Amino acid sequence: MDLNLRNKIAIVTGASRGLGFATAEVLAQEGARVALNSRNPENLEKASQRINHLTDSPVLPIAGDVSQPETAQRLVEKVVHEWGGVDILITNAGGPPAGKFENFSLEDWQNAVNLNFLSAVNLIRAALPYLRRSTAPAVLTITSISVKQPIEGLVLSNSVRAATIGLTKSLALELGKEGIRFNSILPGWTATERVEQLLQHRAQTNQSTVEEERQKIAAQTALGRLADPREFARVAVFLVSPAASYITGSMIAVDGGFYRGTL
Repeated sequence: MDLNLRNKIAIVTGASRGLGFATAEVLAQEGARVALNSRNPENLEKASQRINHLTDSPVLPIAGDVSQPETAQRLVEKVVHEWGGVDILITNAGGPPAGKFENFSLEDWQNAVNLNFLSAVNLIRAALPYLRRSTAPAVLTITSISVKQPIEGLVLSNSVRAATIGLTKSLALELGKEGIRFNSILPGWTATERVEQLLQHRAQTNQSTVEEERQKIAAQTALGRLADPREFARVAVFLVSPAASYITGSMIAVDGGFYRGTL
């Protein structure tokens, strides 16, 4: 299937590794021009070089911390200056630390809100004027399956990512008449560095090994394994493509059957 992404202009945050990198790579392979963002300039440059090596699509690395309000505006303005607009925005950021409710301060909560909720708000606000000019505008928020089924030990993530779902659905309804689509993917347990850190935390808490924790989680999925990041990325790229032009306000679980509910 041709996803009609050639020369579309996409911004992907948290793109130096994990889900963000895999999504940026697949977008580039589909012919999109992709601006990559992450906090670490060195990792970002390596990610850009990897994508350049695999594709002939233009890649624009822009370092910055999306939890800081000014980063969003600077990021969008640089993309518009280089390429003339924005068609696709994918908001993604690393998750807050694992732990129990009583272990976290108000500062921890504020940091989680800034990183996983207000970063999406600021990016969407900055990109909206240019999305309105696009012929195929799409926004994808990357959240977590925890918004449907809270995950033990992730009270910060469980809480804050649910707010992003509320934002996504609200904007799909509010801006649908302008043709701007908003969707979210709820990834389950995927083989990324973030998940490896969570497995290490669980192993320390449970006095077990990382491999034992990995096997426990795999056993909770219908497919009996963790996902590969590219399995997530292929769904993400479809959702932001013109091929998915009648999908908006949807929260798509890519979790291998981890979530047991029917809704």
